[in-house]
Amino acid sequence: MAIDTSGASSHAFTHHRGYRRMFAPGALTLGIYLPLRFYQGDMQALAGQAELVAAMDRQGFAAAWVRDIPLFDPRFGDAGQLFDPWTYLAYLAARTDSLALATGSAIFTLRHPVDLAKAAASIDQLSGGRLVLGTASGDRAGEFPAYGVPHATRGVRYAQAVHMFRQLLQEGAASISGPLGMLEGLELLPKPVAGAIPLVVTSSSGQPLEWIGRHADGWLTYPEATDTPDGPRRLADKIRAWRACIPDGGFRPHMCNEWLDLVDDPDYPRTPVRSGYVLCTGRKGLIDLLGEWREAGVNHAALGIQHGRRPAAEVLQELAQEVLPHFPSHAAPARAVPRW
Repeated sequence: MAIDTSGASSHAFTHHRGYRRMFAPGALTLGIYLPLRFYQGDMQALAGQAELVAAMDRQGFAAAWVRDIPLFDPRFGDAGQLFDPWTYLAYLAARTDSLALATGSAIFTLRHPVDLAKAAASIDQLSGGRLVLGTASGDRAGEFPAYGVPHATRGVRYAQAVHMFRQLLQEGAASISGPLGMLEGLELLPKPVAGAIPLVVTSSSGQPLEWIGRHADGWLTYPEATDTPDGPRRLADKIRAWRACIPDGGFRPHMCNEWLDLVDDPDYPRTPVRSGYVLCTGRKGLIDLLGEWREAGVNHAALGIQHGRRPAAEVLQELAQEVLPHFPSHAAPARAVPRW
């Protein structure tokens, strides 16, 4: 069976509040990855985090990003935000009004598309159309045996799941026959607020660049080196190559992430630490990097401050006051949001 999972035109998201807050051609906005502090054996690491996310909403950040890590693998040393991403997004949706709610990224190989579509459409409705769905094939091989899914099949299964997910969100009863399930005359409810949910591909997710260009509503990649302008120049080449694969040549947003240790000296130079996994810098260096990313074609920067040594509230306040004015969020379409 031929699989057609073509990405939507950006016009399909004209009325999508999350998409419009985050993305516009030639511009870059800022989001923050959760958790704000790592779990190290004590759930208190997350205490007060939702209050800070509500403050981010008021401060004008574009998005809050949650991660999907079903099982903690000590070899990775990262348990994510611990809470199930869908449950936590519902909690955050009730605490915020404008902030886009993004997954970075939902593991499409480990959950059935019916469950993914049901959860995603529910969050989109509960948030008034603010879900931006980052998706991935999964990079933690140890999780796959727990689900009975062969790790080697993740690329094929990811493409199949994307196809079925999009079919389920279409209007009316579904008619689906594929390797992940069969459906005839049944309909998944609710439907998304704006009729569609932006589906972002993370890294390659086991797909060639041409597939990503044809099927993604956006692309989230890891950065090249961030301590010198050479990395953003290489990133620009990657983005150009991807956009050349978009069939209609229309706008599709690119996102990039960086783990950040923002020090209190604004002039501290961009310095890679932890084998280049974290960028230690002052705010001037960060502003320079984000400007270079914007010139490279990046439309949204998702920053993780988990590795930072300063209090999270202090870092967010500095970002809001000193960095965000250079990279403001976009005005989202006005919409009366039901109070479910």
